[in-house]
Amino acid sequence: MKRMHFLMSAVATATLLVACGGGNDRPFIGFPPVATTGQLQETPTTVATLSAAQIDASTQSSGLQAVSGKAKCDVKVVALNYSTRGPKDEATNASGVLLMPTGACTASAPLVAYAKGTDVQKPRTLANPQDPETFLLVAMYASQGYAVVATDYLGFAKSSFPYHPYLHADSEARSVLDSIRAARNAIATTGGGLSGKVMFTGYSQGGHSSAAAQRAAERDNALEFNVVAGAHLAGPYNLSGSLKLTTAIAGYQFFVPFLVTSYQKVYGNVYANVNDAFLPPYAATIENLLPNPTLNFTTLVTTGALPGAKGETPAQARDALFRPAFLADVQTNPNNGLFLDAQKNDLFGWTPRALTLLCGGAGDPTVPPAVHLAALKADFDARRVLNVATVDVDAKVQSTYGPGGKAPTDPASAAYATYFGAYHGTYEPPFCHAAARQLFDKVS
Repeated sequence: MKRMHFLMSAVATATLLVACGGGNDRPFIGFPPVATTGQLQETPTTVATLSAAQIDASTQSSGLQAVSGKAKCDVKVVALNYSTRGPKDEATNASGVLLMPTGACTASAPLVAYAKGTDVQKPRTLANPQDPETFLLVAMYASQGYAVVATDYLGFAKSSFPYHPYLHADSEARSVLDSIRAARNAIATTGGGLSGKVMFTGYSQGGHSSAAAQRAAERDNALEFNVVAGAHLAGPYNLSGSLKLTTAIAGYQFFVPFLVTSYQKVYGNVYANVNDAFLPPYAATIENLLPNPTLNFTTLVTTGALPGAKGETPAQARDALFRPAFLADVQTNPNNGLFLDAQKNDLFGWTPRALTLLCGGAGDPTVPPAVHLAALKADFDARRVLNVATVDVDAKVQSTYGPGGKAPTDPASAAYATYFGAYHGTYEPPFCHAAARQLFDKVS
């Protein structure tokens, strides 16, 4: 397979229903909203329309077409701005994108609600056809006949919310569910129609968000959302368990400070003073650093805002950021505030009604499936939840990217750094999305 450059800086511009899932393809054109949230805050704007030929040219040149297949539809990219609520029920808004199949695709479309991976750039919106994550959704779903709605989350892009409640399950779920309501409300303007079937998916942080959204939709909104499937990809479902690890994940300097400062803002019980948790110089700026109005993953490090510019290992980055006593208490004290907050946002104990898939790659150094996917699947199995399947895409990642079809084994080698540095963000996502679409094709 041709090498696939999925995180390029720019891409092309321009049958089985379970339990209460139901099988009614009720259209939602003009459907009155059940909730007061999800109302459009401005007229939806068509940013671009990508032709099937344009999509094919990009997927062919990048190598993605071997996974996505050729486009069946043109895709209209529509910017959304909608009402939602914050983690403490604050009235606010969020933005996002509706990717609507058009051109040769005229049938009412099933709707895929997507939650994005961790982002550190506050201005970034998915309502951008040049965004690589957006284009992956175009190629894998929208150009295949699925409508896709994807949220930017609270605190990003057009959202007026003052911070992002990172990995806060309930507000993530609400952002996703309200994006569905916004998409339904936008149809009268954008054209096209929705079949009424809803699928949930998301990657990385988004895997946590999409699972939380499926849980909320089936538990609290079963009459409003006809959920037929969920596919949750490389998500951190076992947050409290991950805090007990003595090893540091790849990307630790981004993800863990984001989690700590988020839960402090939501719950107020993580630390009494920021200096009790963080070391200088980072303590002075960390509480308002993420998401950032100007810096991205690379420049956060190169400017010294976060450790990593000197080639620090994840463990060295951890030790530069946090006070040892703070970390020790998180790992050993069952009454530690951060640990208790994480437990509230673990995704154990729910019983999906629709067909559900958990996808990951065994070699993922950022969200290890052994910590998260395996723990969630074990929870389902212990409660005899029979409609949840798992898939491991590591063999596909290795056969495509691993030297000789295997992962590099020398941690000091350049090949090792390249392979595992790109695993979670670049190599793994397309294969998990392909597994998700395989499931969705069965029920659409």
